[in-house]
Amino acid sequence: MGGVSAPAGVAVESEEPQARPWHLIVRRKIDAPTEIKYSLGNAPADTPAPRLAFMQGQRYWIEQALQQGKQDVGWGDYPVRGWRGWHHHLALVMMAMLFLLEERLLHQQTRPLLSGTDIRALLNPFLPQRETTLEEVLRQMGVRHRKRQSAIHSAHRNQQVSE
Repeated sequence: MGGVSAPAGVAVESEEPQARPWHLIVRRKIDAPTEIKYSLGNAPADTPAPRLAFMQGQRYWIEQALQQGKQDVGWGDYPVRGWRGWHHHLALVMMAMLFLLEERLLHQQTRPLLSGTDIRALLNPFLPQRETTLEEVLRQMGVRHRKRQSAIHSAHRNQQVSE
């Protein structure tokens, strides 16, 4: 791996000049001893085991946030091909998620079950709706098709050059 040698059982990233250890975190629930979770961690070698276990446990909350982002604000609906568009999309998604979180916290006492879906449903009647004609839909589709065809041609050219 890039001329890097490492002791047996140590994962190595080939870009690094020397091997560094990874932690294998194995967790199980006390009330469900057959349910075991495994994770690899790249924390510093002297990180205490309880800290590693805590961080692995935070995975649930991160997954919940990602799922909420997909359901409520279109995290998974990015129709972009480049890094700039992807970063712009994620910046807007993060701002929308922050807005939803702030609204939920603001109304926590009066509406404890308020969700992102509820907030969107409440806002929809008040947000401007853009009317789209069939011609506009077809024009946008044509632009997407031209870009897709260009990407296909580019991939074919790159494939022919590498052969």
